[in-house]
Amino acid sequence: MGKIAFIFPGQGSQTVGMGKTLADEHQEIKEMFSAADERLGYDLSEIIFNGPQELLTQTTNAQPALLTVSLAVLKRFEKEGIKPDFVAGHSLGEYTALAAAKAISFEDAVYVVHNRGRFMEQAVPSGEGTMAAVLGLDRTALQEVCAEVSERGDLVGLANLNCPGQIVISGTKAGVEQAGELAKEKGAKRVLPLNVSGPFHSELMKPATEQLEKVLNEVEIKDCQVPVIANVDALPVEKSADIQAKLLKQLYSPVLWEDSVETLLANGVDTFIEIGPGKVLSGLVKKVNRRVRTFAIQDEETIQAVIEELKEAAR
Repeated sequence: MGKIAFIFPGQGSQTVGMGKTLADEHQEIKEMFSAADERLGYDLSEIIFNGPQELLTQTTNAQPALLTVSLAVLKRFEKEGIKPDFVAGHSLGEYTALAAAKAISFEDAVYVVHNRGRFMEQAVPSGEGTMAAVLGLDRTALQEVCAEVSERGDLVGLANLNCPGQIVISGTKAGVEQAGELAKEKGAKRVLPLNVSGPFHSELMKPATEQLEKVLNEVEIKDCQVPVIANVDALPVEKSADIQAKLLKQLYSPVLWEDSVETLLANGVDTFIEIGPGKVLSGLVKKVNRRVRTFAIQDEETIQAVIEELKEAAR
């Protein structure tokens, strides 16, 4: 039996009603949602369970909502005695992974990511920055495209290196549009504009780092109990002293997801369990390596199914 990694989704996976059945069925999970509401000073769980979707999708709500639901699913799943050898998360999911590794308390993580969402929204005036997914062009070619466009004065860069042939670019509206056109000329199959409220993971996010640093200074960050693969360099981080610097850099640096999966594979991971809403990361893992086992859990039904399969495999 190889090693297990728990992986946690980022923004975009949120849906109204996520986590509700678990909260209804388990008192301790219901209490988690109440604790999140209390720490934030508003009724986040009402937005999660009943929407509307537009309100849930706002970065300031989506980030703490996804973190809360993913950790609620984890709390239920941990009862089954399955422990990870590594954890990792995509962008916002890295905070969930750090909370899962006990480097930061649940309430503090909720508080930090709510503020992180706010700072990300404020960093660039609405409508000035955007992101787009570029399919079918390798990272070197796309890096050159972005450098060429940025040199002309419209900033754009690589934001998420998700899997072979799927890279998200981020920057000014003009920069992303020009890079998209140029990428198609260089052989990209498709360029899909993303419905996001800002140019996340680009240099334009740098103004938000100072405020995020202040908020991170307010909370206690401990050493990880399980290694967390960091987005910025795809390397394991365990020491509390290294965590904050990586989280600050993460705001304006590309998310090296493909590289993170490669790091996990190189460390003997052959089972990836995506914990939280959606199956986006499981799909990306499969595109990096088709042979590994991936599972996605988000409610009682999927948890039971995964436990059955893992027991089967262990026999």
